[in-house]
Amino acid sequence: MSLWQRVAAAPGTRLGKWPALAAWVLLAFVGLTLGGELDSVTTDEQTAWLPGDAESTRAVALASAEFPDSGGDPLIVVYARPGGITDGDTTAVAADLAALSTMAPAGSEVPPPIPSQDGEALMIVVPVPPEAIAEDNVEAIVATAKEAVGNGLPAGLDARLTGPVAAEADFGAAFDAVDGALMAVTAAVVALLLLITYRSPLLLLLPLGSVALASQLSNAIVYLLADTTGMVVNPQNSGILTVLVFGVGTDYALLLISRYREELRRHRDAYAAMRVALPRSLPAILASGATVVLAMLVLVFADLNSTSSLGPVAAVGVACGLLAMVTLLPALLVLCGRRVFWPLVPAYDPAHQGEAAPNRIWSGVARFVRARPRAVWVTTALALAVLTLGATSLSGGLDQNDVFTTKPDSVRGLELLAAHYPAGSADPVEVYVPAAQRAAATAAVENTPGVAELLEAEVSADGSWIRLPALLADDPGTQAAEDVVLALRGELDTAAPEALVGGTTASNLDIGVTMDRDLALVIPLVLLVVGLVLVALLRAVVAPLLLLASVVLSFGSALGATGLILKALGHHRIDGTMPLMGFLFLVALGVDYTIFLMSRAKEEAAVHGHREGMSRALTATGGVITSAGIVLAATFCVLAVMPVVFMLQIGVVVAVGVLLDTFVVRSLLVPALSLDVGRATWWPGRLARRRAVAPETREPVRAG
Repeated sequence: MSLWQRVAAAPGTRLGKWPALAAWVLLAFVGLTLGGELDSVTTDEQTAWLPGDAESTRAVALASAEFPDSGGDPLIVVYARPGGITDGDTTAVAADLAALSTMAPAGSEVPPPIPSQDGEALMIVVPVPPEAIAEDNVEAIVATAKEAVGNGLPAGLDARLTGPVAAEADFGAAFDAVDGALMAVTAAVVALLLLITYRSPLLLLLPLGSVALASQLSNAIVYLLADTTGMVVNPQNSGILTVLVFGVGTDYALLLISRYREELRRHRDAYAAMRVALPRSLPAILASGATVVLAMLVLVFADLNSTSSLGPVAAVGVACGLLAMVTLLPALLVLCGRRVFWPLVPAYDPAHQGEAAPNRIWSGVARFVRARPRAVWVTTALALAVLTLGATSLSGGLDQNDVFTTKPDSVRGLELLAAHYPAGSADPVEVYVPAAQRAAATAAVENTPGVAELLEAEVSADGSWIRLPALLADDPGTQAAEDVVLALRGELDTAAPEALVGGTTASNLDIGVTMDRDLALVIPLVLLVVGLVLVALLRAVVAPLLLLASVVLSFGSALGATGLILKALGHHRIDGTMPLMGFLFLVALGVDYTIFLMSRAKEEAAVHGHREGMSRALTATGGVITSAGIVLAATFCVLAVMPVVFMLQIGVVVAVGVLLDTFVVRSLLVPALSLDVGRATWWPGRLARRRAVAPETREPVRAG
């Protein structure tokens, strides 16, 4: 056994297991102590997502410097009564105004209620101090406002809270409501699938406990990174981290346990079995982990802060899951011994030669693929290509009304507001212009189509800057509103070149533009990184190219299938980050299973030849990889419990993609394509030109 094999096998040895367990006791203490602090550094402030050079970000900075006492984000209360507002309604609203005024910044006044033109609604706009939102008190503020509005509300008068502050509170509440439930449901799903896979109530506890500790450790490390470096962590990234660690960690556990159980039939001693199983499993597991970690780290090149921060967050999660599965899990397995598989304990068989008993299903699949490889891969590729057409059912422009899978109060308030006021009343566009350019900027704003009303201007303390609030005719969260902001910026570039356009709609526009730029940059980099890892692992060029083509086709088909599913669910309008996140996870995670297959195929081909080696690899890995794929898909399906459309969409696209990759791409497309190409698959490696040697006879056998 080489030096690296001895080092790799150390956690599974009689002496080595104790240092491994002791180290994890310390890591568990760190994880359990600091992991719960992650929520304290998460933020969902929109400006924190944007790069510093975005126009809306510069507008926020200018507003903070030049208009520090002008209030904050608006909390809007809309009152409506079909048939018209009554005198009793007006009295009740005036009482609410007095109560809500205490929330406004010191020295500022809440404007009187604004009546609608149809006489059926009143609106109160309460400026909420920025420091209150920054201190994560937004949910408490909205709860207090709801209580004040609900007290003494006349019968028949509908009252709703909406605007940016109410929307942020609903968004935070949506994540808070499922924060603990997400981990519990994920753990329950993984436990159930492990029980079905191994039918051992004892065995499922070891990988489940290992991955739970890995999850807490990753939370602690991400918390420390965010706290010390200022890295942005939002609730979406935090939720994805939990699911990713459980899914990937369980996959690695399945691969190790499968090989360990195979070796237990060959070795009487559990330590001897692990001494063989761990070094043999480790190359594929490390290659898989390295691929995912490096692919995730590519996201640091993205301009959008929320996207670039997901890279380190996900990389930490995968690394912690990998570390637990190759150090903690082996130590626990050998500590418990063979009996951990009860009641299906693998019996020692001296005649067993280290090969798993052939699985009838996967042996049949291997024979089918081997008999007609070209027909199989051509048919499979065409079917996947046709499935990509389903992506045409997806559309962009996810607006505020579509952010949640349910309809919280802020969305109902937006609908009520749009029914009686200009749709843009919920969130005006803010134009900041030097005082010398005020007249030109005012004319440009008034003449821009889609601007419903220009509100009263505000002058900075030193008189050098003017703020021009403008109401849009369209809902601030729609694509139509973003088009108006884009047109407004174009007008101001000529009329007032130093003007800045800010506000929520402008931020949404800047986020969308940045997303498109990140998409064009990150996708080629991810493919390059994954390709280089495959070249290093397989010592070939042709095989990595075939595998990259397969995962890209797999992503396209997954996106198409997702489009059909989301359309049926009524959520076909996608968040701008979904294609990028979906591509990243599917390429990084989907190629995992192909790595497991091809690394085993390379090992078998060196002995039995290319055709026989591929068939043996497909038969040997079919069961465990299928189980791993189902586990990973199921864990991402857990994201559907979160009432946020983006998380639902990510969960569906990854789950569908993993299942396609498991049952179609890895089982049919890749083996058939490799068999059709022949030994050239391994070009320019030695397997492409040399014969394999049968271990029993040491005689050359055909390698193709």
